[in-house]
Amino acid sequence: MTPTELRSSLSLSAIFAMRMLGLFMVLPVFALEAARYPGGDDPARVGLAMGIYGLTQGLLQIPFGMASDRFGRKRVIVIGLIIFALGSFIAMAATSLMGLTIGRAVQGAGAISAAVTALLADQTRDEVRTQAMTLVGVSIALMFALSLVVAPLLAEQIGLPGLFALTGVLALACIAVVLKVTPPEPDQPQERPRGSLMLVLRQPALLRLDLGVFVLHAVQLAMWVAIPVLLVEAGLARAEHWKVYTPTVLASFVVMRGTLYPLERRGHLRLVFLASVGLIAAVQLGLLWALPAAGQVASLTALTWLLFFFFCGFNVLEACQPSLTSRVAPQHARGAALGVFNTLQSLGFFTGGAAGGWLASQYGASGVFMACAALMLLWLAIAWPMSAPGRYGPWPAAAQSTSGRAAS
Repeated sequence: MTPTELRSSLSLSAIFAMRMLGLFMVLPVFALEAARYPGGDDPARVGLAMGIYGLTQGLLQIPFGMASDRFGRKRVIVIGLIIFALGSFIAMAATSLMGLTIGRAVQGAGAISAAVTALLADQTRDEVRTQAMTLVGVSIALMFALSLVVAPLLAEQIGLPGLFALTGVLALACIAVVLKVTPPEPDQPQERPRGSLMLVLRQPALLRLDLGVFVLHAVQLAMWVAIPVLLVEAGLARAEHWKVYTPTVLASFVVMRGTLYPLERRGHLRLVFLASVGLIAAVQLGLLWALPAAGQVASLTALTWLLFFFFCGFNVLEACQPSLTSRVAPQHARGAALGVFNTLQSLGFFTGGAAGGWLASQYGASGVFMACAALMLLWLAIAWPMSAPGRYGPWPAAAQSTSGRAAS
């Protein structure tokens, strides 16, 4: 990368990281902390409050991406971060579960992911864009890992309102990064070709990736409706959950570094990708097996190993998918493709939170893990036709006749 490309990649990855850290810090403790609010005794309503962020994100990702084409990337990103910070402070001040739900919905209205990703694509060449997009994916995975470690500890000190206040402060810090650190937007020609949404929606390669990001984040959020409770029932106090999260997360990153990049260089990315999907499906079945029988508690050792395997698969997929989407999409339709990708990611958050809460209230943790296993197996079946990409080429061979020509 050139110095400008590196500066752009690092600064925009930092924006993703700070914003997602604030979101993810709430995740491991939300179900437990929300029970203290009026209305927090209903798991379905708690799940809705957790996941509604994804609904408003999903509704606004494409409009925000289109606005960034028209009015400029940085302007739209700053407006989105202000909205996100406002939602964080509304949730901080909430005194009921309804107030939390409203705050989460306003947070989601700051839907800047597509605009940030499009700005990164604008500021990097084709031959280094995969590295840049992977850096964003890794930053998100790192923040998810860090949040699992620090959230229980912070929740003990500052509670859920404090976590939301910290989230708002991080969003305001992101504005400073956009204005002071990120390189200026490149000049755009007066007549720029505009991507077609229908072209993007007709690409099987992109549709597989869109489905994948939806399923991955739906399963991620649904799991965490049940996981914190299982750890408590297994005898691990909430403030000590980091003793499970820290070693499993760190070990999973060691595994990812030792498998993803070497195997990708050797042309085995398809194998790693599909194996990661299958691994997360197996984890869901393992969680079903680990559920305590009547009068017993879950095995803490079994839960720890299962979380380690989950993070191994999750981190690989979280690093791969944004990069692959940017490689598959035709150049003139990249903004539309990334808008759809981020919309499906956000809808996955919403669906996972809302459906996970409802399943937990109706069928318990077993219903949550059965549904997650079914979703992962469905994704595995649909993703199976993928073939290994060229160095800078499209992901599945089927896409070469369409996206390959369009990009050239």
